[in-house]
Amino acid sequence: MVIDVPAFPDFADVDYQPDPEDRSENENSASPPRRSEGAGVVEKTEEFFRPGGILSSRQPESEFRPQQLDMALATARALATGSHLAVEAPTGVGKSFAYLVPLIYRSCNGGYPAVVATATINLQEQLMEHDLLLLRKLSGVTFKAVLAKGRGNYLCKRRLALLSGDRRDALLRDSSAALMDRVESWSSETNAGERDEIRLPSEIWGQICSESGNCRAGQCPFFRGCFYFKARQEWESAHIIVANHALFLTDLRLRMEGEEGGSLLPRYGAVVIDEAHELEDSAAEHLGMRISRAGIGSILNSLYNAELGRGLLARGGEREMKLRAMIAQVRSETFAFFHPAEEFLRENNAQSGIRRVFTPGIFPDTLSEPLKELYKALSEYLDCVEDASMRTEIESRRNQIGDAIDGLGDFLEMRTSTNVYYVESERSGVALKSALLEVAEVLRERLFNREFPVILSSATLTVKKKFDYFAGRIGFENGETLQLDSPFSSRQAKILVPRQMPDPQTPEYEQALPEMLLHYLMLTHGKAFVLFTSYSSMKSAADVLRPQLEELGIRLLLQGGELTRADMIRQFKIDVDSVIFGTDSFWTGVDVPGEALSNVIIAKLPFAVPDHPLVQARCEKITLEGKSPFRCYTLPEAVLKFRQGAGRLIRSRNDSGIIVMLDHRVLSKSYGKNFLESLPYPVEIQ
Repeated sequence: MVIDVPAFPDFADVDYQPDPEDRSENENSASPPRRSEGAGVVEKTEEFFRPGGILSSRQPESEFRPQQLDMALATARALATGSHLAVEAPTGVGKSFAYLVPLIYRSCNGGYPAVVATATINLQEQLMEHDLLLLRKLSGVTFKAVLAKGRGNYLCKRRLALLSGDRRDALLRDSSAALMDRVESWSSETNAGERDEIRLPSEIWGQICSESGNCRAGQCPFFRGCFYFKARQEWESAHIIVANHALFLTDLRLRMEGEEGGSLLPRYGAVVIDEAHELEDSAAEHLGMRISRAGIGSILNSLYNAELGRGLLARGGEREMKLRAMIAQVRSETFAFFHPAEEFLRENNAQSGIRRVFTPGIFPDTLSEPLKELYKALSEYLDCVEDASMRTEIESRRNQIGDAIDGLGDFLEMRTSTNVYYVESERSGVALKSALLEVAEVLRERLFNREFPVILSSATLTVKKKFDYFAGRIGFENGETLQLDSPFSSRQAKILVPRQMPDPQTPEYEQALPEMLLHYLMLTHGKAFVLFTSYSSMKSAADVLRPQLEELGIRLLLQGGELTRADMIRQFKIDVDSVIFGTDSFWTGVDVPGEALSNVIIAKLPFAVPDHPLVQARCEKITLEGKSPFRCYTLPEAVLKFRQGAGRLIRSRNDSGIIVMLDHRVLSKSYGKNFLESLPYPVEIQ
């Protein structure tokens, strides 16, 4: 998506063709800002936000918010001096405007683009579809903003052409082939070639989307009309690039590894990481490794699927026949290899579907050698493939097999001492994973120890009004911090804590929970989020309460049902007499202002699940350092998440409601005050 505003003359409309000789400078580094980028940014930002300034004169209905001005000026100063900044900006401050305005002024001084990375799609949509469009009108500044997506979201014309004619029958099942006429018609009409424009099964899209491993770039006959490189060209000429945490961190990893093919994002001169409270976990995941049975199976099926008689090697002579037989054998070996991992989860009673691996060689390596033999056979076969496009596809699959071999070796030998290794059950089967135990050192070196400014923003970055915990976890050093107070009144909400709830660690608690939930849901006749820390507890309470709520005319929307998360929120806003029962993903990133949400009920304090491998390893490391894992990790993490969950309630000056805390440990335990004092609302004990 592009907010198409005429670009400045500095950005010429030329084809984006990366120069291999210039890759080390152009693709694998984010360059320091030019000196001119910060010129006048502070003054222009102040002029925009001050009373009687641009914002108030062009949007008279807007209310001056001193917190917003403070954040905007702090951001502008950081951009002007090239320094880092962490800002805790409570709901209602208007933080997106506060960082976007100085970013726009900075980037329009002729500098490199600025990247804004968010954790949720909701915030991306808000930035692209509302905030940036509005700022275009209010500021009077000519700027260009784009939404950066992974290349898998774009159609590859070369791969689409590979599925034409006789090859279509060899590569697609009949039901899929019937859709190709519609795909080809769309491909000739679309300007962006993005997946969102056309609904296709993953099986088809996976065969026609852009991939890094089989991209021929400038050597491709379709290069000049390539949708992905056209998008890259838009990113290069943009002033603001909006991306998600995953894309930004994957780009960071590629820069770290210096991989051939370069980075995903163009050179940038400043970074804003919004929803920064999720940065540590996002970095741990995306700087780690994942290899799955389904993933290897997908590679093999693309070469040849015996059940369907389809694949790149479906046709041919004796060489292809031998390869098909080898692929069938490797597929059998793949299922056999992952079976002990499935047994490992069952034997360890891993109800959560996840279990840590402590020692190398826990599973016998019966798969690496078959994969190596297939890799060698495909390498020899490539010498005989004359069709350049077909050769590119097969070479890509061979390289993916090479990556799988490396991944297996890493996991089975536990090569990286700084990683945590574990097995996890997924919808498509079992997966072997690793995550970075500590991200602080990596982010300190690769993100914060660079010559461009990094702005971190979230509504929840402090514990006991200090940034120490957050800064230490992510390696944020030598930067400024700013904690803003809430623009809302403490009288807009109150916290209700019933005394009579049993201890949440006893069976009596689960028995008492439905009755207590019903009592507080009746107070507001729905209009509530009920936030759980356990799916089983949520499901059990929903089964008991659903018929009673229906009798009261209150609709129950349950996470994990037929509706997606986005559909649940949409229905919740439409039907004001409804309630959402949700787990982890509803604690953060959900914005429902107004009457529709008048009640947030927190079933239990959101302490991290102690059997998650990453949580285990983090706690063990803290113990080895002679500190308390509970005080140094578990408690502050829970406080931050508690603040996120409770923060769903008050989203505007007109909102009001109640926050119900059904975990009496906030009263009975010495640490309970950490939770209650983290919110600005009065507490009523019932």
